Amino acid sequence: MIRPIQRVWAFLDRPAAGFARGAAATWRARLAALGVLVGLLSGCASLPTDVQRPVSHALDQPGATPLGQLVDQRRPEAVRPQVSGFALIASARDAFAARLALTQQATRTLDIQYYAIHADPSAAELLRTVRAAARRGVRVRILLDDFNSAGHNALVMRMASVPGVQMRMFNPLPGDRGLGMLRALGSLHDFQRIQHRMHNKLFIADNAWGVTGGRNLGDAYFGIASGSNFIDLDVLAAGPVVQAMSASFDRYWNNPLAYPVDALITPEELARLGATTRADASDLPAAGSTPAPPPPTDLAALRLVWAPAVLRADSPFKLVPGHDEQGGPSVVGDMLSLLQQARNEALIVSPYFVPGTDMTEQFARMLRRGVRVLVFTNSLASTDALLAQVGYAHHRKQLLHLGVELYEMRALEPARLTRAVLGSAAGGSIGADSRASLHAKLVIVDERVISVGSMNLDQRSLLQNSEVALVIHSPELAHQAAERLRAALASGAWRVELTAEGRLRWRAPPGADFSDADHEPDTSIWLRLLADLLSPLAPDEML
Repeated sequence: MIRPIQRVWAFLDRPAAGFARGAAATWRARLAALGVLVGLLSGCASLPTDVQRPVSHALDQPGATPLGQLVDQRRPEAVRPQVSGFALIASARDAFAARLALTQQATRTLDIQYYAIHADPSAAELLRTVRAAARRGVRVRILLDDFNSAGHNALVMRMASVPGVQMRMFNPLPGDRGLGMLRALGSLHDFQRIQHRMHNKLFIADNAWGVTGGRNLGDAYFGIASGSNFIDLDVLAAGPVVQAMSASFDRYWNNPLAYPVDALITPEELARLGATTRADASDLPAAGSTPAPPPPTDLAALRLVWAPAVLRADSPFKLVPGHDEQGGPSVVGDMLSLLQQARNEALIVSPYFVPGTDMTEQFARMLRRGVRVLVFTNSLASTDALLAQVGYAHHRKQLLHLGVELYEMRALEPARLTRAVLGSAAGGSIGADSRASLHAKLVIVDERVISVGSMNLDQRSLLQNSEVALVIHSPELAHQAAERLRAALASGAWRVELTAEGRLRWRAPPGADFSDADHEPDTSIWLRLLADLLSPLAPDEML
């Protein structure tokens, strides 16, 4: 079945002939071919049955490992055993270095859960250290959402063939991965399922130390992409809360929606896919040169803030239509409950911000009782998700009328990236043509509680994705993050306001070397026109 599909796709992918004489017939033929392709894909799009999923769990006694013993050594005498240690990770280099340290120092287990792992140099370097850990006897489990694992990125699944590494794909799409995102056409009959994605992000060593936050694994998240780099935030955790992170990982790993890689694609199919990709061998996880990595974080010297915390994690059954847990508590719902507790101030960093009616009404209630509500999100120029930005724009004037303070990130040039949002690019190696896109997900309440995780305050995170977040009751960490945010707003963001005539205006910070704007700043007329054209096609519940 694969060869007919590829032949039809090759016909569709040929350069267009334009609309000269005969072009109409060409395009009619292409539309017919597209219909054939959808039919072929639908006919062969099915997931395997009777899949073997051996059940496994996190390490029982993390305290017996060197990493577990290090937690006890780092814990101050006055700190209770149930309290955990934390460090915010804003720099892209520090984010890589922390994961490198956990990988190199793990002696028993590594559990790695992500929405996306890209087949590029930074992920390749990190995965090389993961393979080295497996060679020295560390049990490695990698759980990856399936949606982005097509085309060249599917080569990350080669990790499943490494001895000591187990790899599963969550909520997979059937079909030929060489067709890229087109394979989703074959699952249109199963649309309700395939729109649900596992957005969780966890990196856990020996059930003793772990990282969570907004970053996936890839060049754009570690500050070395030549196009656009993401400004992000993680938190490194040590101690009992990591066991909650591991328990969440186990629930997803042992879920019926987690399919072992060998049930989805054969090594021969992966090899053929590798032979047809355009990228060179240096991009592959298996071999090749990569940028020199930073040294691993010195976990014995890193300053930790000790505080009580809880992990909020969606049930994996949130993604299963009709399941009892589908309508249960959600991470975004928990964030809204946390915001409702604010007495003075709620600071929100959400790169994709589509509040919807219920969230907007909650902001209105908070504002009526005197709580300051500030939201920092992407601008049209900085976003990597145009439809989400269009959805946010639907609510912008209403939010401003209510009294919400809206700030939008500037798509910073390379020289500014060292002063970028939350310090994420500081010390990084940024490509010459790089720009920045906000990707951090952060909630700060009254500078006493901070939440860092994978969730956006949008309808997709609320309704479609599974998410995870650490909620830490620490005035010190909350103050650290609030200070970073204030510095970012003062140097690299516009404040959006309403004029007396009811028009939007973007105000530059005082003393900035860029000016106010009367339309979406740093954008072309064509991008603004495209956003306007897409506006009717962007329902909140899909964004």
